[in-house]
Amino acid sequence: MTGVQASDGHTVSYSQTTLTELMIPAYANFGGKIHGGTLLSLMDKVAYVCASKHAGNYCVTVSVDNVHFLAPVEVGDLVSLMASVNYVGSSSIVVGIKVVAENVQTATVKHTNTSYFTMVAKSDGSEKAVVPPLILESVEHIRRFAGALRRRRLRRYMTERMDEYKKDFVVDEETRAFLANERCVIRLEN
Repeated sequence: MTGVQASDGHTVSYSQTTLTELMIPAYANFGGKIHGGTLLSLMDKVAYVCASKHAGNYCVTVSVDNVHFLAPVEVGDLVSLMASVNYVGSSSIVVGIKVVAENVQTATVKHTNTSYFTMVAKSDGSEKAVVPPLILESVEHIRRFAGALRRRRLRRYMTERMDEYKKDFVVDEETRAFLANERCVIRLEN
């Protein structure tokens, strides 16, 4: 890996980024609401800017966690995406994103989305690049850093458990009982 010295560091505020965009009719789905994919694309952009500024390198998206669509976004809303670095590893950066939509005519603001994007810094040669440490200056920064680390460990644990589950999976009486009250019909040919 290439990149900055381990002694370098940036505060959370150094790379905090807000992207604001007017939601136009071209972004709408058939129901008249803004496409979730449009919002995801904007989230990816703001995550890139935030992570790249912290890293001082090009960054790529490697995963998106916990995209929660809490409320619809309307055509005409002014959407603001607020991003901050929550966690850094050796080459990875977790960016927390909060999305709010403002109806400029009524001055109402609603929290519409929350998500976490994991980005990886790349050097000019496309190798992973070492990122600067994150300087935590508040209890909130420490909570977010620790929370991101917990999500990472839980994700790793769940991935391992699901890999075991898939490897050992059989359709037996336990599986049938597990699915008994679900909206599915099992039709296996013997």
